Amino acid sequence: MVKKWSQRVYLGIIFLFLYLPILVLIALSFNNSKSRVVWGGFTLKWYASCFTDETIMRAFFTTLQITLAAAVISTMIGTLAAIGISAMKRRNRSIMLGATNIPLLNADIVTGISLMLLFVKFMNLGFVTVLIAHITFDIPYVILNVLPKLNQANRSTYEAALDLGASPFYAFCKVTWPEIAPGVFSGFLMAVTMSLDDFSITFFTKGAGVNTLSTMLYTELRKGIRPELYALSTILFLFAFLLLLVMNRRSDKQMTAGSF
Repeated sequence: MVKKWSQRVYLGIIFLFLYLPILVLIALSFNNSKSRVVWGGFTLKWYASCFTDETIMRAFFTTLQITLAAAVISTMIGTLAAIGISAMKRRNRSIMLGATNIPLLNADIVTGISLMLLFVKFMNLGFVTVLIAHITFDIPYVILNVLPKLNQANRSTYEAALDLGASPFYAFCKVTWPEIAPGVFSGFLMAVTMSLDDFSITFFTKGAGVNTLSTMLYTELRKGIRPELYALSTILFLFAFLLLLVMNRRSDKQMTAGSF
């Protein structure tokens, strides 16, 4: 009994350290006072002014453009790469999986600096370089989401469709795609989540005049924290939280379907 109680207390302390700063942030976004220590009453005006601020909205739309474009392109490239890797022999597959894991294990700041040095050699930093950088670090996440679904797929069914006269593309759309679609969707959501709140890589690969929400927040923090930023951060947290709920719900449904 004492052991179970101590485990719960320990787990509670861990979650307290993880989520207390976020809860404080959310509370400050509804504080009518600009002070961080004085509660001035409940208000939604910071959310309203957040959406009317030109600087914030410009950074918000730039973030959406980069996030969605990078997620779509990386999902297509990552899916094709996963199909190619799954068709390789075991040794070549191990080599490619090792190369795929390197960007995941590498520090973001190292990736950002290396991409910056590469870009400045051949082109000017700007929107395009940020987009390419996001696509680059999103692709491994898509591969690692799609590849397990390809390994679970029944290749005999695909080959049977070819033997019955179906074209490779038609057989892929009718046989392989329904089996790997959940993994592709999970990879897309993962790419959206990673691109949405990325700072290090974006900071080193962006040019003058290009700001995402993360880099804009960093710039504004040096001037002083505005309450609008609390509201903006709360919106980003809730968006990421909803994405995670969708991904977990899909995973639970897949596990339930697989058990039957």
